[in-house]
Amino acid sequence: MAAQKELSPGIVVLSAVVGGISLCTGALLTVTSLFGYAAGAWVSPEALSPGLIGAAMAAVAPALFTIGRARLWADVRSLVLPLVIVLAGLFAVSLLNGGSLQAAEGSPLFLALFSLGWVATLGLLAVGAVGCLVAQYRRPAGRTGAAPRHPAVPLPGWSKPPLAVVGSGWLGIGAGLLAFPSFWGALVPWTVNRADAQGLGVWALALGVGVLGALAEDDLTRVRPALRAVPLIALATAVVLAVHFRSVDWTSGPGASLLALVTGLFTTGVSGHWLLSRADRRSTAAAEAVPGATPVATPEAASEATPGAVPEAALDAPLPAVPDSRSAPADDV
Repeated sequence: MAAQKELSPGIVVLSAVVGGISLCTGALLTVTSLFGYAAGAWVSPEALSPGLIGAAMAAVAPALFTIGRARLWADVRSLVLPLVIVLAGLFAVSLLNGGSLQAAEGSPLFLALFSLGWVATLGLLAVGAVGCLVAQYRRPAGRTGAAPRHPAVPLPGWSKPPLAVVGSGWLGIGAGLLAFPSFWGALVPWTVNRADAQGLGVWALALGVGVLGALAEDDLTRVRPALRAVPLIALATAVVLAVHFRSVDWTSGPGASLLALVTGLFTTGVSGHWLLSRADRRSTAAAEAVPGATPVATPEAASEATPGAVPEAALDAPLPAVPDSRSAPADDV
């Protein structure tokens, strides 16, 4: 039997807590940015950078709330691993750029208190996220299947090259902004300081890890939570960029590259949703064709079904003939 790790309660609680905090904090940063105010934890030369960070935080929150529906770790790790990168990365960036925090710069009381709360909350969440991740990997595997699990909805071959390009692009930009903010920050098509460059780099790195992680999973049913987050992040980013359209140098190479990466991110999420929905419909139709079978299209749906439900692989198999046990002919004895 195939051994798979079940999802630990700690990951479920962490995702719900982070989702609530991200939704509130992200909405605050996004709305203030849309009105032209930079209300981030650190002082920024423009309102665009904290707005983009806030937009990503708010957009990922709905997907985090759905993690508790999953039963297996493999079905949510494509979203949880980038989440840990964001929490630990933003906390490290805040500490490394402590001199740029609103409290250190003598900003108004609200912004100063917000920056102190930002650092304290990120510190607690980062430690909790790392602890939950370690506990998840130390969790013993359970016997959850009769055979090694094969991809239920594998990625089509045509989608893998563009997926690799989009993921590598975000990963490379994020790593560059984090490791060399002075050099790569100058290539950002709007004005940023060191903290802005590294904060944006954390999110770009997490997006790259998530997209490449989906490519490695090669199963759309295992990246369902991440598919909910990706198009929302792209849309929220596009809204903030549209409002600050004049602040971005769209005629430069980095400006065109940013537009291509955001478009690629949105296309990745929408196409993934379409492929997964089509597979769900086909699986449900196949299940309904078998009289008395319970339609269980995906592992996520299987986890919500009652114990003993018919596995998806068995739905397409012909039903064996059952001999009548009430009477047996004499020549069969």
